[in-house]
Amino acid sequence: MPNVTISFDEKLLARARRYARKHNLSLNALLRKLLKETVEPETNDWLEQCFSLMDQAMGNSRGQKWKREELYER
Repeated sequence: MPNVTISFDEKLLARARRYARKHNLSLNALLRKLLKETVEPETNDWLEQCFSLMDQAMGNSRGQKWKREELYER
């Protein structure tokens, strides 16, 4: 894999390293992930994940139904 040299402001670099460490990533892995998410075509994988999570939630409205307007009432 080719190497790339890049320059960052010291404060930004320190914050990036803390963020990566907090998320159990190396700084290299974090930058690779962010770059990949930025330049690769978007997929609908996120949508499939949402539906999968909804299926796993096992929610039950007990037959109650709402109108759209009621959801926005305060």
